[in-house]
Amino acid sequence: MTSAKTPLTIFDKLYKAYGGSMGKMLIHTGVIGWALSSAAQIFAIAINDKIPKEQKMFMIPQEFADACVNILSFYAVTQTFSAVGKKLVSTGKWLPENVKKHLVKKGFGAKIGKLNTNLETIIEQMPSRIKTSYGRFEHGMDVTATTIGSIISCNLITPLVRNLYASHRQQTQIAKMNNKNEPLQKPNQQNYGQNNIKAFNPYRTNGSLKV
Repeated sequence: MTSAKTPLTIFDKLYKAYGGSMGKMLIHTGVIGWALSSAAQIFAIAINDKIPKEQKMFMIPQEFADACVNILSFYAVTQTFSAVGKKLVSTGKWLPENVKKHLVKKGFGAKIGKLNTNLETIIEQMPSRIKTSYGRFEHGMDVTATTIGSIISCNLITPLVRNLYASHRQQTQIAKMNNKNEPLQKPNQQNYGQNNIKAFNPYRTNGSLKV
């Protein structure tokens, strides 16, 4: 008679999903963080009666653009960097010195650094100390590559695209509201005050996500 399987707890599921990839966890938590932060920011601006309507027409599209651009660019760029980092390790271009020496000693030196090489299956045949060293190095490079990708996404790509999008939306909406086609100067968000904006969301730092 077979015993019933114990159901997995939420912690078991989290470990199963992210235990082998800290970079994956950073990417997913970063996406969730951007989504929640942007939603809170938009809601706070929308219900604040002290912000003029013209300001809202610039700030709300800007925050919506932040959400879309931040999430998409963050995921795409960090996922790419993570994948490249893992590939460099699995092909042997990046390896701990002790692992590299052991592979050469065992006759696998010719495979190291080849694009079609996958050291994962070879490492499984190695002693536990070599597998442990390789696994730690792989996790470390995954986190490093993911962090670099997030910095590039949040500080280079996002600010440029979001400002272009929000400025265009603000010009279009105000022109429609006033039935005018004259280009209007966008309200100066900086003059409104970064302190007021941070009051809505104290974790906001000029569109950059701190990892």
